[in-house]
Amino acid sequence: MNLNIFIVLLLTLFNGGYSLKCYECKGVMGFCESKETTCPSNETTCASVTMTVGGDTSFNVQAKACDVVKNCVNGSVNFGLAKTGVSMQCCNTDLCNSKDVPDYNSNRPNGKQCYYCDGKSCLKKLNCLGTEDFCITAKLASSQTVKGCVSKTICDGGSQATQDVVDFSCCQGYLCNSAMSITQNLLFLSWPFFFYILIH
Repeated sequence: MNLNIFIVLLLTLFNGGYSLKCYECKGVMGFCESKETTCPSNETTCASVTMTVGGDTSFNVQAKACDVVKNCVNGSVNFGLAKTGVSMQCCNTDLCNSKDVPDYNSNRPNGKQCYYCDGKSCLKKLNCLGTEDFCITAKLASSQTVKGCVSKTICDGGSQATQDVVDFSCCQGYLCNSAMSITQNLLFLSWPFFFYILIH
């Protein structure tokens, strides 16, 4: 047997029985009581997340869990009437997600503008904040359309549709979301509405 093939088979046997261990918790208002969990074989990273949800009032959601690398994104989605920011750190050694993540998202205007919907019109202008460098238009399963500002990392962060988000488009440019542009499917977009991380 070729020595290279033997080494690959040997490594496969040793790694086959290994499963990553992560801390897991879900908590609102900054309280997150962690416990150890063994990850499924397809989840190869430990995640620690702080989500800030804002509207008339704002609150923080803390979470720790096993996850997949493509879900590890930072940024915010701002629909004018509500904004959700996600600060996330991922690592790939046992129990490496013990620390809480600070909220990295800025509320400082960055000079970009996008349209948003206020329930009557989707032609209201919104000042984008922090890393929100793209405009977004999303259609929900309820047939409601929402528009606003979004960080590019969130646009690029997912590839699966959910039952809550039918489709969405991201575009770059001043007020570029007045009409739908390139349609993509996005797992991450459902987080601002339905706290995906809390039911994951």
